[in-house]
Amino acid sequence: MSNHQKALLIIDMINNFDFEMGHVLAEKAKQMTSKILNLKQYAFKNKWPIIYINDHYGIWKADIQAVMDKCNNEKSAPIIEKMAPSRRDYFLIKPKHSAFYGTALETLLNELDVRDIILTGIAGNICVLFTANDAYMREYNLIVPKDCIASNDNRDNEYALTMMENVLFAKITTTIDIKNENKT
Repeated sequence: MSNHQKALLIIDMINNFDFEMGHVLAEKAKQMTSKILNLKQYAFKNKWPIIYINDHYGIWKADIQAVMDKCNNEKSAPIIEKMAPSRRDYFLIKPKHSAFYGTALETLLNELDVRDIILTGIAGNICVLFTANDAYMREYNLIVPKDCIASNDNRDNEYALTMMENVLFAKITTTIDIKNENKT
């Protein structure tokens, strides 16, 4: 990986889980929340931008509180409570699966001089994979901590990781390895 600025992307963790198999993905998201938060804390300490990018849930405003309120339910509340962005974090809404499609993400990353993107969130086989694809086409370096992405189905998640590694040349790693590699 290069010496450029890194950014941590947190994809769709503010979620209502109101879809088929949503209860399965909610449970997996709950299990990985502490890993993402640990990585978020590390990113903050290293002055890496932290960028939440999220579905809009029909609100169409980059108003994190409105999105969290709309998504809040029995399945999502424990995750939202822990994963809520802080004031220092960036927050963008997206209209479709990729964090790049129809958003200001590329402009923001350029403004912040980011070339290395750490991808986390859900679903690994949809929104994370599609974001990785679009990032690769824009020549960003991809880092994917496999303990910070989840899909409804474990096989689909493994397949997405394989695709990101073999086709998009992502570095598949873990939160611990990211922290160990970046010690100064």
